[in-house]
Amino acid sequence: MVTATQTKRRTFLIFMLNRSGVLNKIAMLIRRKMQNVDTITACATRQPGISRMTITLREDRDDKTLQLIKQIEKVTEVISAKELDIDQSFWREVAIVKFEADAAHLEQLGQNHSFELLARQNNELFVAQVAGTSQMIDGFMQEIGEAKIIEVARSGFTALEK
Repeated sequence: MVTATQTKRRTFLIFMLNRSGVLNKIAMLIRRKMQNVDTITACATRQPGISRMTITLREDRDDKTLQLIKQIEKVTEVISAKELDIDQSFWREVAIVKFEADAAHLEQLGQNHSFELLARQNNELFVAQVAGTSQMIDGFMQEIGEAKIIEVARSGFTALEK
């Protein structure tokens, strides 16, 4: 049996009319195709009335991915939908991490990772923002150590073609 961690991550970029219910229509379509969304982000574009959505999910089969894109494009409010090639686009996410660290560990983190310190509570409790690839965020959290992490909020992916 293939698990979600063994399958290929796919990212879809969708442009659509900014109307209520469109996000739900697309999510329900994906659910009906027995897919599970990993991340979803949506925002307005510079063009009034148009929104963009970035969806990531895991699927190895190209034919299933192509079929899903074609189905999404059939949604009335969708202007365009396509899969982004990881080599021809930028994929990024943001994480806010609350963690415990002493001064030496915090300094070591600063040498190895790029992050913004948002808050310092007491002397050894910190809240930091880290942005980048999922590998960068995972590496930051791994270096902190699971036992020292109190809470994590991750944004999900957003993507842009090169």
